[in-house]
Amino acid sequence: MLLPLSQSEIENKPANWIDTVFAGEILTADPPVVGNELVERVLRGGYPEAIARPTAKRRITWARQYIDAIIQCDVRDIAEIDKLDQLPRFLRALAQTAGQMCNYFGLGGQVGLDGKTASRYIGVFEQMYLPKRIDVWARNRLKRIVKTPKLQFIDSGLLATLMDVSVNAQADKNRYGHVLESFVFGELLKHTTTANNDYRLLYYRDADKFEVDVVIENAAGQLVGVEVKASATVKEHDLRGLKKLASLAGDQFSEGVLLYDGEETMPLGNKLWAAPLSSLWGS
Repeated sequence: MLLPLSQSEIENKPANWIDTVFAGEILTADPPVVGNELVERVLRGGYPEAIARPTAKRRITWARQYIDAIIQCDVRDIAEIDKLDQLPRFLRALAQTAGQMCNYFGLGGQVGLDGKTASRYIGVFEQMYLPKRIDVWARNRLKRIVKTPKLQFIDSGLLATLMDVSVNAQADKNRYGHVLESFVFGELLKHTTTANNDYRLLYYRDADKFEVDVVIENAAGQLVGVEVKASATVKEHDLRGLKKLASLAGDQFSEGVLLYDGEETMPLGNKLWAAPLSSLWGS
């Protein structure tokens, strides 16, 4: 199995967003992609077969056929799963929890599975490059292991199909927001595979509900926090998670970047920036 294409590969722009931000710069979105054009790109995802289809309807048809083929063929080849008929429902239930912490018992209960089986099924789907579990960032590395991981999907196009999010459904900001967060996670994951240095993708959340969507950690333990916002405006409240992470990480905190649906890169003080989502495939 291969990762879908990154937007940088699609646009033939070789610059690596993660390497660049750890070097203290942010790629320039050239030209910036915003609004409906960004939504269409997010819902399209990165599979060449989907990109090649000229209409949203044909892309959704391909995505459904691809998901069916994975369940009927690939899963059967790599795992001894008796009840394949449970898997489509379980995968749709997983899609509804994208960007949230894994509750194996709650997920399994929706389709009549126990928590242990639900966790095993997620592991099988991870081998198919559908979802991925992400550990929490904590200074104490033992806490990373014992705390609950978060679930993300690698391809936003497949996730949008599983969640029935279409261009017309963009009015449902909450559901589109989850797809957008998975889109950003998928882009960053692909950048880790082509970067000059080694990076881990984590997330941050604490008991007071301070949260950072993606925390990128390099081999030296330095951090870049990434927050994702579907809006074209930036407000002080949007920075609360990044500020909390910065205060906890201290000298380890390199930058905090709020990616938003806008055109300008703006300094927000104290190593915090707002940057266009399309800077992910900038130059």
